[in-house]
Amino acid sequence: MNKGDIVRLKIEDISHEGQGIGKADGFAVFVKNTVVGDVVDAELTKVKKNYAFGRVAEMVEESQLRQEPLCQYAGQCGGCAFQKMKYEGQLELKRKQIADKLTRLGGIENPLVRETVGMAEPFRYRNKASMPVSTGGLITKKGGIVEPVHEPRIGFYQAKSHDVVDCSDCMIQSEPAMAAAKALRQFMEEDNITSYDPRWEKGLMRHMIVRTAMGTGQVMVILVINGKGIPNAAKLVQMLDDAIFEVPVYEEGPLAGVEFSLEIGVVNINKKNTSDVLGEECITIAGSPTIVEKVGDLEFEISPLSFYQVNPEQMEKLYGKVVEYADLKGGETVLDLYCGVGSIGLFLADDMRKKGDEAGRVIGIESVKPAVIDANRNAVINGIVNTRYVCGKAEEELPKMVSGEGLKDESLRVTKADVVVLDPPRAGCDEGLLEAVCQVAPEKIVYVSCDPATLARDIKFLGAKGYKFVEATPVDMFPWTGHVETVCLLSKKCPV
Repeated sequence: MNKGDIVRLKIEDISHEGQGIGKADGFAVFVKNTVVGDVVDAELTKVKKNYAFGRVAEMVEESQLRQEPLCQYAGQCGGCAFQKMKYEGQLELKRKQIADKLTRLGGIENPLVRETVGMAEPFRYRNKASMPVSTGGLITKKGGIVEPVHEPRIGFYQAKSHDVVDCSDCMIQSEPAMAAAKALRQFMEEDNITSYDPRWEKGLMRHMIVRTAMGTGQVMVILVINGKGIPNAAKLVQMLDDAIFEVPVYEEGPLAGVEFSLEIGVVNINKKNTSDVLGEECITIAGSPTIVEKVGDLEFEISPLSFYQVNPEQMEKLYGKVVEYADLKGGETVLDLYCGVGSIGLFLADDMRKKGDEAGRVIGIESVKPAVIDANRNAVINGIVNTRYVCGKAEEELPKMVSGEGLKDESLRVTKADVVVLDPPRAGCDEGLLEAVCQVAPEKIVYVSCDPATLARDIKFLGAKGYKFVEATPVDMFPWTGHVETVCLLSKKCPV
């Protein structure tokens, strides 16, 4: 195959970036603006050794899964790569992608992957919006001097770019988040507040992060700045408070009757010229230090730097599946690794409590100290006494618990675990951690994954250690995007 060739393709898959994938003589071709089921004549624009890229020269047959994008920024913002595909098609595609990865990378023949658990209304689901703040571009003045245009853009990056699309609304973000962005935009224009430009390493405002507690209506706004403070910050706080308070109350749906209010305003200082969004220093400029979220029967306190699942409606379904797979009977020792603010472990501990189990215990490990503080506080808030949360890297702390070497608290010694829950970041689990998990010989491992490729890799490793893949259930935490969460059950026993 050569650049400029025209090949006919039936699109059978979609990449995370939203490019359709078809095959010509076994050769994978990535084609923009296509969805599964399209038949196209594609002109090859770039040819590599094992794959190629192309553009649609002619649409031969449109897929029944194709639809018009629902968002005005589709094709500009890089956030929702699956905009042109009907939602039911996305759910099946994600199930198929997980099954393919488990087969191809995990070495599992015909893995049992259940239907993807979707949303009835897959909109406004994100409880965390991370929005970069940028200038309005560049202008050349007299004498050839190039300077930034100080028109604030607040929104989301274009695909494979650091150019910011100024978004007045987003179909997957909460309304309080977009109201806060509008208020910040107005404040910056009125008070001549500059936005950070990495090319000059100048400008004040870098990012705005808004966390919305869907169950309680409490809102946290984090303003990431390249400086020591925000001029006239009290005015900005009032504008944010007014904007969030004016968000209409829903009359129906999961958020029916929830009234939103600004609970906490935080300045995060990040003076480094880095791609990292947050710096290490947080200063509360208004309200309390945390917000409270309610999911199911439990409440969770969330601090500015804590990890928390971004889709609370689907989170309850996800954790419900973890509880189902763990199938606790009473008296078990459960390890919750990469535990964040302790939400999975607390769901499991609550399940023990409902069954009258006072002998069981949950031990969680998390590397982010504020999250561990939140986890222990969340246990107290919910009246759960059989959980312990430890700060440190799971791959370092668990071997200490197993061997006893370097362990400061003997009550944390673990010689045998009944259930281990793994909820690692996208990179998956450290191999040393998986070795330590196998040493405590749990009957079940429940693996919660946000990346099917690293999930398959880790399952293959655990398979070689005697753990059999039972089944997996995808949960669509991120509708309209190429991402999916998966709950997977592994067992030392063969399934019945």
